[in-house]
Amino acid sequence: MAQQEVRDVLEVDRYTLGLVGPDQEWAGTVADGGTIKTHTPPACWGPMITPEFRGGHEVTRPIRVENAEVGDAVALKIRDIEVTSVATSTGSMREREGAFDSDPFVDHRCPNCGTEWPESVVEGTGEDAIKCAECGENASSFGFEFGYTVAFDDDRSVGITVGEDGAHDLAERAEEAMAIPEHSRQHPILLYEPDEMPGTLGRLRPFAGNIGTTPPVELPDSHNAGDFGQFLIGADHEWGLEDEDELAARTDGHMDISEVRAGATLLCPVAVDGAGVYVGDLHANQGDGELSLHTTDVSGRTEVDVEVIKGLDIDGPILLPNEEDLPFISAPYSDEELDDGRELAEQYDTDLTEEMGPIQVIGSGATINDATENAFDRAGKLLDMTEGEVRGRCTFTGGVQIGRLPGVVQLDMLAPMEKLEERGMDHLVRDQYGL
Repeated sequence: MAQQEVRDVLEVDRYTLGLVGPDQEWAGTVADGGTIKTHTPPACWGPMITPEFRGGHEVTRPIRVENAEVGDAVALKIRDIEVTSVATSTGSMREREGAFDSDPFVDHRCPNCGTEWPESVVEGTGEDAIKCAECGENASSFGFEFGYTVAFDDDRSVGITVGEDGAHDLAERAEEAMAIPEHSRQHPILLYEPDEMPGTLGRLRPFAGNIGTTPPVELPDSHNAGDFGQFLIGADHEWGLEDEDELAARTDGHMDISEVRAGATLLCPVAVDGAGVYVGDLHANQGDGELSLHTTDVSGRTEVDVEVIKGLDIDGPILLPNEEDLPFISAPYSDEELDDGRELAEQYDTDLTEEMGPIQVIGSGATINDATENAFDRAGKLLDMTEGEVRGRCTFTGGVQIGRLPGVVQLDMLAPMEKLEERGMDHLVRDQYGL
């Protein structure tokens, strides 16, 4: 990669066509300690129905971070996420046979003329609107099994599912309503105009579903995770992997964890020199588990500060969520609790570990159990603990939360600050929680 001008503030408005990896064109270089600003298009449904895409998302081109080398980590401090869409459509998916080979997110083909990753045009609205530019056949790989359209209030604090007339109105002005950025190449999912469960009110709280660093091998962006990545094992397209060991090269950017929102800090592995930070897949809201496998995809602006942590050799993300998002059992101790702890320690002639900090180690795998085992392994490596100690600390001062079914989890614990100091990340935890 050629050396690029280092910017204190780097604004990014160019995107990949569904892939992440070291060969993608770089967006620029941000200073260690600088700020990244992005305006990203919706992910998931838009790229999913646009047959030119090689993956299920549309994320930014990778961003080089000054001083970031393989074996380091990059802390992404999410300062702001602003939703620019006024509506979206979502739901559970139905695959269209004949419109793909082995993976409906990746190896698209026209079911009529057989063109691979065909260019497409929009004709009208509805699930037949995406046409192959070569022959005019419906070329999209997906439709809705159960779908709904959501309109947002001006403050993006609530959304309501609309009926047939509202969904059709939004479909006719889909690009404007979804605020599709100029350089995006997706078709907006509002075109499909689904209208089920009308009149349902939902609370909104935006977050980034796919944010992280570039893996050392090229992967479809939606498959940079241990669960979605299973589709690559044995696949006969060019991104196919032989086995689970090859999938270990992932950096788990695709988490769909709703706590990855403004105010949180995300530590990501550096697997290629420069880190290759990318941002995308903003959601207006989501319940834990993302039970439909999809939620309210939106365009939006994100502001992220970056800091390189030298030598913090991790192979997956570590999340420091907002304190209000921590489980009760994992929150920092209050002064009163510490006082009570000191009394107990004196009574039972033991030393109280007073300095503890909350962390969430992200794990992913084919199933929730596999993801939890992956998080145990990562936590043990991070903190130099046996699996038994990790399990014990997570039972007594933490737990496991489901980011996405079938296999992304957050492993919570209160970690001894001494261990975090040894890894050079204690200052991030102290800053995050005012310790």
